[in-house]
Amino acid sequence: MPALPLDELQFTEKDSLTGTVKTLPALHPEKKTERSFVLYKPPPKARGDLALLEEFWERAKFVADDLEWLLALPHDRFWCQVIFDETLQKCLDSYLRHAPRKFDQVADLPPEVNDLQRRLHRNVFLTFLRMSTHKESKDHFITPSVFGEILYNNFLFDIPKILDLCVLFGKGNGALLQKMIGNIFTQQPSYFSDLDETVSTVLQVFGNLLHTCGLQCEGASSVPQKLEERLRLTPGDMPLQELKDVVLYLCDTCITLWAFLDVFPLACQAFQKHDFCYRLAAFYELVIPELESAIKKRQHEDSSLLSDLWRRLSHSRKKVVEAFHIIVNQLCLQPILESSCDNIQPYIEEFLQIFTSVLQERRFLCDYDELFPVADDVSLLQQASSTLDETRTAYILQGVESAWEGVDRRKTTVHNPPLPEAAAGASATVLPCHSEGLETLGKENHTEFARAAAAPAPKISGVELDSLISQVKDLLPDLGEGFVLACLEEYNYDIEQVINNLLENKLVATLEKLDRAMPRPVKPDPTPLVTSRYNVFQDDEFDVFSKDSVDMSRVQKGKRSDKVTTESLLNDKRLVSEQRERYSQYSVIVEEVPEPSGAGPLYQDDYEDEYDDTYDGNQVGANDADSDDELISRRPFTTPQVLRSKEREEEEEEEEHDEEVAVDNKGAAKDHFVQDPAVLRERAEARRMTFLTRKGHKPDTSAAVSGSSKGHGQSRETVQERRKKEASKGTRANHNRRAMADRKRNKGMIPS
Repeated sequence: MPALPLDELQFTEKDSLTGTVKTLPALHPEKKTERSFVLYKPPPKARGDLALLEEFWERAKFVADDLEWLLALPHDRFWCQVIFDETLQKCLDSYLRHAPRKFDQVADLPPEVNDLQRRLHRNVFLTFLRMSTHKESKDHFITPSVFGEILYNNFLFDIPKILDLCVLFGKGNGALLQKMIGNIFTQQPSYFSDLDETVSTVLQVFGNLLHTCGLQCEGASSVPQKLEERLRLTPGDMPLQELKDVVLYLCDTCITLWAFLDVFPLACQAFQKHDFCYRLAAFYELVIPELESAIKKRQHEDSSLLSDLWRRLSHSRKKVVEAFHIIVNQLCLQPILESSCDNIQPYIEEFLQIFTSVLQERRFLCDYDELFPVADDVSLLQQASSTLDETRTAYILQGVESAWEGVDRRKTTVHNPPLPEAAAGASATVLPCHSEGLETLGKENHTEFARAAAAPAPKISGVELDSLISQVKDLLPDLGEGFVLACLEEYNYDIEQVINNLLENKLVATLEKLDRAMPRPVKPDPTPLVTSRYNVFQDDEFDVFSKDSVDMSRVQKGKRSDKVTTESLLNDKRLVSEQRERYSQYSVIVEEVPEPSGAGPLYQDDYEDEYDDTYDGNQVGANDADSDDELISRRPFTTPQVLRSKEREEEEEEEEHDEEVAVDNKGAAKDHFVQDPAVLRERAEARRMTFLTRKGHKPDTSAAVSGSSKGHGQSRETVQERRKKEASKGTRANHNRRAMADRKRNKGMIPS
């Protein structure tokens, strides 16, 4: 017969008074054992207070023993005790509330007290682990739906408790804790709605911190401020105790938020519904720089407290950046890497939207890019999608680079080692919450950001330094200036701290070894006058400052006695003698070339077959009719036409005409005494037409156009001229009227 779940089991019981047998469900208040669980209180902060230490020892031992008794109960009685015992729930709540976190500073307690605290820490974790398990074995289990109702209706778990569980037990037990919380949210989906309301509460916490610090943000209240209301103090004006409370509150909030998102990444979707990434970055940009500046300004107060506040603030800063990365990785990068869906474009769009919204938060962007380079994420998107918007990605990368330009520190690459995996099973090692936090806190920030608090003040020199030394010597005149200067440099030029330590003999070991009458060292002038002067003789042959010896023969004092005159220049034959040898070589003429002994003659008289003697006996050109005058005579000078005058042109025309006449006369018969006048007139008209044509004048064809009288016929020339006139009639004043008339007539517009 299969076993029934615990919520369906029933048991019979006989009433001791009436003797009747009654049937009760397995989960009934009567099965609860009467036991009073005491509340937990944190360990004392000082080891010397023995009374508080003894009280803590007794309470912690009671709680640890009671939880061990609870864990040893069987399945049904365990759940009856958990559901119906209010003192148990109050005890567990008190531990979650007051147990020291890993970032809290705890006094150095005795070893037996630390062992007891470790034992109690483990028992609390195992109790919550058993409370989140609905099936312990095949015979001991609860129906999942009923299990979810039991958890939710009896407030065994809620979102604040889950947050505390993550921050207390997350380190070293991440796998078990993730399985616990995942089972709770799976069996009771109503926790998701509670988580949505919790995000609004977290944002309200951010607003309260901003209001306390006197900062404004977009989510500030729009209610008008009353005139009599006192203005809020900024972090720089707060008392040290109030500043400490703000930093502790901020540290607790940021680390708890990171721990929850790290253990349960499925909650990122609920956070991003409220635009959490942008609000987290804006909160970081407003609060972190203000608190850093407030801590740096209080260098003269309690140094140990300020150092602790600075470490907490640095730790909070890193956790905010990591929480932002967890959301981006869970919502955008992880689905792309796993390729869990076909369409990755919505995840890419979500990534681009998140980083576009935070580009204005320059300080946050630099810190995020230092731990998790944005360029690597963009490269992943480029490999995953071929349709990535290059313009938006380039805009984001350019915004990251511009954010680094306004920061004094350099960009460094930080490698974050993965968290160690937790051991499987309920017997996993549960690390104490306070034993490692302070040891690892200072190792997590090795960047320039963490070293800013310890950076020495800028060196003081000149008149200001002399004034500080004189102030110390006015009170302690027996001290030497060199010793006072060393003290000022050691204590960052804080004159009050120097005088106080000198009077109380609390100097550091390095200063104690120095001579108190030590004089102030004299620094040589780095640029003496001799080596720093510059003039026209710098580094030349006459520079006595850079050379040991100078050629004195090149130095002339006063005026020279040997003045250069014309006569002395003419008598100076040095140039002639220098060039004489050179030009003497041109006067050497070799009449005969001596033959070397044993060598043959240079020119042989023997006949060579290759020599062409065809024309050796002929007198070429001797019998030509051309005279030498024709060959050597020059062409007569001719004036260019553009330079000729009108009279000169007419004279040349007449000369040409005379030459033509002379030529014609040579060719004509010698027996004509008088030439024909008609021929002479025709020649004259031809010469005139030629002259006019050369000048660009057109012949007058009016006579040819007019022709002879009507009825006697027309010559061929007249007919041609009339046809030309008719065709070119439209090129002048008639504007082509004839052609247009012919066109209309051809198209039938004018009756013919």
